[in-house]
Amino acid sequence: MARIAGVNIPTQKRVVIGLTYIFGIGKYNAKSIVEKIGISDSKRVFDLTDQEILKIREIIDSDYKVEGDLRRVISTNIKRITDLGCYRGLRHRKRLPVRGQRTHTNARTRKGKAIAIAGKKMVTR
Repeated sequence: MARIAGVNIPTQKRVVIGLTYIFGIGKYNAKSIVEKIGISDSKRVFDLTDQEILKIREIIDSDYKVEGDLRRVISTNIKRITDLGCYRGLRHRKRLPVRGQRTHTNARTRKGKAIAIAGKKMVTR
């Protein structure tokens, strides 16, 4: 099992897909990393040599912000916005959707489980 940027990469997957397990590296970045090294797209992680793994580690360390560093940057950006008190910061504080989504009927993942209102009954005829 290859360990890159503190993440265990699954051995049976292709290298391009395996690199996406690292937080901060998506399909596009993974494909560009593989192209820089010169590995074929169909190569699996268990087929990688130690030199290729070392090259992948060096490229990720030098060119990309991943895992803990990226999480820290994101959290400081959110903290800065909330401290400013701008609209987006207020939405973060209230744990509501930040990017203009509707909240009248949706946004349950952001708001949490729906809370029943006491005393409200169905109207019967």
